[in-house]
Amino acid sequence: MLRTIDLRGRRLSSAEFLAAVPRATGARDHAVTTAAAIVQDVAARGETALREQAEQFDGVSGHAVRVPAAHLDEALASLDPRVRSALEEAITRVRRASAAQVPPPVVTELAPGARVAQRWQPVRRVGVYVPGGKAVYPSSVVMNVVPAQVAGVQEVALASPPQRGFDGRVHPVILAAARLLEVSEVYAMGGAGAIGAFAYGVDELGLEQVDVVTGPGNNFVAAAKRAVAGRVGTDSEAGATEILVVADASADPALVAADLVSQAEHDEQASAVLVTDSAALAAAVSEAVDARAARTRHSVRVAAALTGPQSAIVLVDDIAAATAFSNAYAPEHLELQLAEPRPEDFVHAGAIFVGPDTPVSLGDYLAGSNHVLPTGGQARFEPGLSAATFLRPQQVIEYDHAALAQVRDAIVALAEAEALPAHGEAVTARFPA
Repeated sequence: MLRTIDLRGRRLSSAEFLAAVPRATGARDHAVTTAAAIVQDVAARGETALREQAEQFDGVSGHAVRVPAAHLDEALASLDPRVRSALEEAITRVRRASAAQVPPPVVTELAPGARVAQRWQPVRRVGVYVPGGKAVYPSSVVMNVVPAQVAGVQEVALASPPQRGFDGRVHPVILAAARLLEVSEVYAMGGAGAIGAFAYGVDELGLEQVDVVTGPGNNFVAAAKRAVAGRVGTDSEAGATEILVVADASADPALVAADLVSQAEHDEQASAVLVTDSAALAAAVSEAVDARAARTRHSVRVAAALTGPQSAIVLVDDIAAATAFSNAYAPEHLELQLAEPRPEDFVHAGAIFVGPDTPVSLGDYLAGSNHVLPTGGQARFEPGLSAATFLRPQQVIEYDHAALAQVRDAIVALAEAEALPAHGEAVTARFPA
């Protein structure tokens, strides 16, 4: 099912590594154009556009786009106690890990009377998107809302697609998770349209424009974030999921196969890649993947992902080459199943899972880390979602008269060098002859 690409005996550049396992770029290019049109439709026609999109994409009409408080209460009351317990544990763990991401304020005294304070200000209002198409993601409620709350965000609005199987309501487990976190502003709207609604606001619904939009989704959601960037802040474009496993002969092929299949079940465009220097492991994993994929619940979806151009088993000469491949690929999820893992060598990845007992599924739910991560190679320059996503570094500068006098002549010299004499005069005006 997984194709095998043999790169042994070749010295490849980063571009050549990437060309060996292409991503599903065609689907993403189409999504960019489509998502931009959907966003602009919502900006122009508001609730009317959202309702038309719900009927077209979700098969739902006549539903309450703004979720009544009673729906949230009902969902929590009927939540399976085991699921509630699991969500509460996830909330606790993510809250503790997110708290470590909030920098303390720092004051730097450059000279007597010359101080620069660094503080971190939360944005006021956030729009959180939670997918609800092929699967249901109450865990994404936790991963988005908890860091925002830890950062000190005052208002959190949440959107998730209306579900045809629940009379146009948001999935009850998502509503229950929102209620657990005391999020009361919830909207039944999905995909690129939800991102557009957050960015532009919808007066008819009482939906005020947000400052930052976050949350995972398919390629259309990721492309919609690109369409609204600049109008609102966004997290990284967390599109179709990716897993890259770097493994050697010491790895258990059954576990590697289980982890590849686990991510392939998200979406037909999901990427599942194994990189190894062991031909024997590659063969064993291929066989194990075929067996596991055939019997899993979403076997058709898994097969589509694993046979797509974005998935493969890659054979390389050694772990150094595997490391180079990984750093070029910059995966969303990176697993190291190696006899001697060196996570410090893997500098480009959304999150790194080290050892056979640290599967990506752990990070999806209860590791305490965040599962909203950059895809499509953006891990080279974009971070995953964290409390920092909702914080703005802000400098507060305070000099007294004597401290300003110390740098007066230097300011004048630089102002004259830049042909901006009024800059210098603004300083000398404070020191009359």
